[in-house]
Amino acid sequence: MKPVTASVEVPQPREEVFDFLDVLANHEQFTDHFLVDWNLSGPSAGVGAHARMKVKSPGPDDWLDMKVVAAERPRMTAEESYGAKGKRHTRGTYMLDELPDGGTRITFELAWFEAPLSERLMAPITRSVIGRANAKALRRLAETLANRKEETR
Repeated sequence: MKPVTASVEVPQPREEVFDFLDVLANHEQFTDHFLVDWNLSGPSAGVGAHARMKVKSPGPDDWLDMKVVAAERPRMTAEESYGAKGKRHTRGTYMLDELPDGGTRITFELAWFEAPLSERLMAPITRSVIGRANAKALRRLAETLANRKEETR
């Protein structure tokens, strides 16, 4: 399947955005509309951080195992996940680009290495659903970063 990409611009400098995204536990705050019941293990940040969570969807439980596999401060962080009882393997990559005004463009790309037959057959629908969920997650990430800024004032 083709990758799905979403992006958002925030006023925070990319080092601050990276430091927030580098802590895998922070991702629950902006993805809990579709990823729930998080359990964390391994280091709290950086390569090797691990989480297990459930996809919020109708039907049988779909557990994901996610692990941070790459991080390059302040430019990118990537995580790979396995789900659908091992039939789905994805890589999610956050790219952070500086904006001329000092803010950051956050781009998230989800790429599939493997997918269950049902998801491949319904690729346009799968990509649409995932695209909307990821776009919402980035909007929520922007709100979370803004609220953190207000709390520190």
